[in-house]
Amino acid sequence: MTLTRRTSPRNPDEFPTVQLFLLAIVRLAEPIALTSIFPYAWALIKRFQIGSEDDASFYAGLLISAFSLAEALMGMYWGGLSDRVGRKPVLLLGCVGTMFSMVMVGFAQNIWVALLGRTIGGLLNGNIGVIQTMVGELVTKPEHEPRAFSIMPFVWSVGTIIGPMIGGLFADPHESYPHLVPKGSLFDRFPYLLPNLICAGMLLVSIVLGYFLLEETHPDMQPRVLLPEDTFVSENTPLIETSDAMKRPAVDLRDENYGTVRSRDARSTEWATKDLEKQPVSIFCKRIMAVILSLSIFTYHSMTFDHLLPIFFEDDRTPSHSLTVIKTLARGGLFYSPGGLGLSLQAVGFIMAVQGAIALFMQAVVFPVMAERVGVYRLFVLITFFHPVVYLIMPALLYVPEGWLYPAIYFCLAVRNFFSILLYPLLLILIKEATPSLTVLGRVNGLAASAGAACRMVAPPVAGYLYSVGKKMDCTALAWYGSTLVAIIGAVQCFSVKRARDDRGKGVDVEEAVE
Repeated sequence: MTLTRRTSPRNPDEFPTVQLFLLAIVRLAEPIALTSIFPYAWALIKRFQIGSEDDASFYAGLLISAFSLAEALMGMYWGGLSDRVGRKPVLLLGCVGTMFSMVMVGFAQNIWVALLGRTIGGLLNGNIGVIQTMVGELVTKPEHEPRAFSIMPFVWSVGTIIGPMIGGLFADPHESYPHLVPKGSLFDRFPYLLPNLICAGMLLVSIVLGYFLLEETHPDMQPRVLLPEDTFVSENTPLIETSDAMKRPAVDLRDENYGTVRSRDARSTEWATKDLEKQPVSIFCKRIMAVILSLSIFTYHSMTFDHLLPIFFEDDRTPSHSLTVIKTLARGGLFYSPGGLGLSLQAVGFIMAVQGAIALFMQAVVFPVMAERVGVYRLFVLITFFHPVVYLIMPALLYVPEGWLYPAIYFCLAVRNFFSILLYPLLLILIKEATPSLTVLGRVNGLAASAGAACRMVAPPVAGYLYSVGKKMDCTALAWYGSTLVAIIGAVQCFSVKRARDDRGKGVDVEEAVE
């Protein structure tokens, strides 16, 4: 008879600080790897000499979106696989795929190798959906949800500080540090290898830590307590070693109803265990699809911002910026917006790192206060409704005097991060609440990850194309206005998202929540 023991069981009523911290460490390396390419993607495409210089923004969008295209195709598969084999193996495989992708892009000498590397990384990466699922399984108390679901966006914000800084500081090191990187050296022949190797090393560290320290969170794969392997699991069998385990019936994996629809009582703060009907769970219900659609719209216009920002900042500044406001209005008003801000690659990397610091502040300080005082659903509606403002104010930077340019840039970034950083964890909470059973949480988050990845795939090339078209007609603001239109669609669609309970954990109708 083989016995297993869980030596230090985690109390489900306590906040899972240690495991969320370990999960955050594993998560941190990925945003660093993915965002490090943003500062130099445009320069990388120009080095490949694909098309004209005016088309570089479009091809840079294709390079960035290749990862998301592959991720969208495989997101549901990895989510479903994590339901069968566990979360941890799929998570670590995603880190390995991303690490391999970074090395390939670093050694790429043409756009096709770079595209292949990005595609392989996306095909092997299902981390977004798996991590959201693991957070949902670690957190069982609704009062812990705002704090817990804000951690991964918080980690993403940290990654967006470090990632662009690595990309901006270490890309093309011979050009930036000729005394340290001589001509003809490895990093001169492969000017974008160094930032990719640094990110790959960080991913390797996260893989090692995750393998040895991170626990499996799948509810069917938790360790038994002092039970032989052939013991039949009945309603009197405790799943984990807790003082009140005998008071709650456990799941019988041999029960014919296992895996069927499970309802969540609107007045309860825990997942219900009573079967609603003896039917298979469907993840394509109206509530789930409404939240995923809202997430997809947000992901699209948020990705256009991330793609357009370095291009708009690095694009040449034209002499027409010296025009007065009156002359500008006379020559076409808001539709006359030639070129960009003419900043260096290093300056853009630093600005994007500052943007990450702003996002960090919004996530750590502003979000918990706003979520507590306003409430999750009401805050979601307010943030989504006013989100178009983010994209309307960006073209105005073209007409800011140079002495005030950096303060104006940081003001725009603060406005943007206030909206985007607050909205993402709200959507994660709403997705978990809309899921009818923990047994399908992996598939739901996989579907959400696929939908988000599909939008991240489409956003960069579309935004890049609009920027290229706008540049030819002295209206680079055209790309920003396109994002504004999508955000307006999201502001209308958000009212179709319904919630099962209010911000105090009680049942509520959507009409009551809006009032």
